[in-house]
Amino acid sequence: MDTAAGTTAEPAVVERAAGVGGELVLRRAGAHYEIISNGVFLMDTRNGESERLLVRAALDGHEGPARLLIGGLGVGFSLAEALALPDVAHVTVVEREPAVIAWHRTVLRPWSRDALDDPRVTVENTDLLDVLTAPPPAPDGRFDALCLDIDNGPDWTVTPGNARLYAPTGLDLLAARLTPRGTLAVWSANAAPAFEALLRSRFAHVRTRPVPVPRGEPDVIYLAREPVTGS
Repeated sequence: MDTAAGTTAEPAVVERAAGVGGELVLRRAGAHYEIISNGVFLMDTRNGESERLLVRAALDGHEGPARLLIGGLGVGFSLAEALALPDVAHVTVVEREPAVIAWHRTVLRPWSRDALDDPRVTVENTDLLDVLTAPPPAPDGRFDALCLDIDNGPDWTVTPGNARLYAPTGLDLLAARLTPRGTLAVWSANAAPAFEALLRSRFAHVRTRPVPVPRGEPDVIYLAREPVTGS
C-alpha cells in the first residue's frame, strides 16, 4: 500500500521476453514478483504453500533416496522445497521457457534458494511432452515422483497442446516414467472433477489435497499411484 497516496501501487514491468508459448512478462509488485504469460497471470512469489505441498505430498511415505522430476520451474517454490527434504537425491526440472530459467539466475534466485547451482539439480530447457515422448529410460532412470505445475490446472492450460498431458495418452506417458511405487502429483488452481475421475480410472490409489488460498476457491493437488494395468 502506498501510504502517501492511499492507493495500491501498480506492478512494474521488470522484463518482457519472447517465450516459446508467447510473450512472458516479469513484474514487480512491492517486494514480490509475478510471471504473466500472454496476458494471463501464472504465478507469483507471495505464498507458495500449495507448490511446496506438491513435493512433500508426492514423497509422503517414500523410503530411501528419491529421484524427482518437476515439470515447471515457476518461481522456484517446489524445487527449493524438494532440495530441503532429507532423502532427495536428485531433481530434474523441465522448463521450456529460457527466460524463466534466466530469472532464477537473477531476481528470482532468492525464492529458488540458489537451487540451480545445487549439484543435485538438472535443468532441462525443453517441453515436458518432448521429454515424455522420447524413448523411455532404463528402470533406474525413472522417477519416484513426478510433480506437474506447468499450467493453472488440467482445465486451464497455458497452451492448448498441454491438454494432452491430462488425457489418457498423457497419463500413460507419465506412468511410464514412474518407479513401481512412484507418485504422480498434479497442481491445479481449482478442482477438476473430470480429471480426477480419469485418474481414478487409471490409477489404483488417488488422493486430493485441497489447499485454502486467501481469495477464491482452494488450490488442489492430485496424487496418483500404481497405474492400473490395461487401463
